[in-house]
Amino acid sequence: MMQIARILLILGITFIVLGGIAYLAARVNLPLGRLPGDIRIQNENFTCLFPLASSIILSLLLTIVLNVIVRLLNR
Repeated sequence: MMQIARILLILGITFIVLGGIAYLAARVNLPLGRLPGDIRIQNENFTCLFPLASSIILSLLLTIVLNVIVRLLNR
């Protein structure tokens, strides 16, 4: 039971941090979702967004950050 509580606590903190980052990105006016390479299909009653370029950029940034964290923890 202690292990499940620990996992839920870590997930909760992770979601809070990600929500804060998303909030700050919106406040700073980062164009995530509106970059060239993001596909937007819009009709009268339908909108579909495929944020390809934004996903690639976020993936690269998260990969770099996680690699730095892992290297610092393995010292």
